[in-house]
Amino acid sequence: MAITTTVRRSRGPSKRDRRNLRNGLLFVAPWIIGFLCFQLYPLLASLYYSFTTYSILDPGHWVGLDNYRTMFTQDPLFWTAMGNTVYYAFISVPLGLLVSFTLALLLNVRLREMAFYRTIYFLPSLVPAVAGSFLFLWLLNPEFGLINSLLRFVGIEGPGWLTDPVWSKPSLILLSFWGIGFGTVIFLAGLGDIPQELYEAATIDGATWWRRLRAITVPMMTPTIFFNLILGIIGSFQVFTQVYIFGNGNSQTPGAPQDSLLFYQLYLFVMAFQNLKMGYASAMAWVLFVLLLGLTIAIFRGSKNVVYYEGLKV
Repeated sequence: MAITTTVRRSRGPSKRDRRNLRNGLLFVAPWIIGFLCFQLYPLLASLYYSFTTYSILDPGHWVGLDNYRTMFTQDPLFWTAMGNTVYYAFISVPLGLLVSFTLALLLNVRLREMAFYRTIYFLPSLVPAVAGSFLFLWLLNPEFGLINSLLRFVGIEGPGWLTDPVWSKPSLILLSFWGIGFGTVIFLAGLGDIPQELYEAATIDGATWWRRLRAITVPMMTPTIFFNLILGIIGSFQVFTQVYIFGNGNSQTPGAPQDSLLFYQLYLFVMAFQNLKMGYASAMAWVLFVLLLGLTIAIFRGSKNVVYYEGLKV
């Protein structure tokens, strides 16, 4: 008996498939066009301009690594801005995590009025950065500010705050606590995901509140702490609005007093839009990108021994 095998040729996309593909591309076309025009092209253009002397008024010419060489070896203000930013990041981020985590623990208590308290602590985060900066500009005024007025009332002479180079960065760190509501909400969400059975078993075993915090809450919250840490470091290196307003609120010189508020993003802005050195500013932007990328990778690698998901080490 002869056995015949029928081989069905694979057909191409049907008319309906092509129509669905066309409709899908039409729906995503606005996003694709926006991404190509406003994200990918500026990204690649800034990389090219970082190797040129491009400015707004001059197309510039190719200089290779001269911008980077000048930045690292001949520009002391670059290192001043970098040092101020690193100082702010390595103090404000840990303190912000500690304060927001503590607030989340307090706001996680089951009380009838707890929803009201959570709303009160979150509301300052909704205030625009410009409005919050002007508010603190008044609160920290050394002559008629509210904080120094209260200190004088109790017989203490307050510091110069934003007019004193010693106290200017601590003042900015104090302002960073104004927006810890977002971090607190994220911590609250993480606390809500911890299985209550763990606390019940620990309570039966006689574990104290401190023991439950160290053995259950903190280990189970490490993914959330890690998430807030990454966001905090990236955000701290991109501070601009506050230092711009603080500097111009007390002086017409960006970074005043005595360059103590000359942060990286502010110095980049000055080089790009005041000195019109777009090529140099593009090089600064790529240095910041590489720095943040390196920090993020280092933190990810270092977190393998301390971050836990569902009780499993990753």
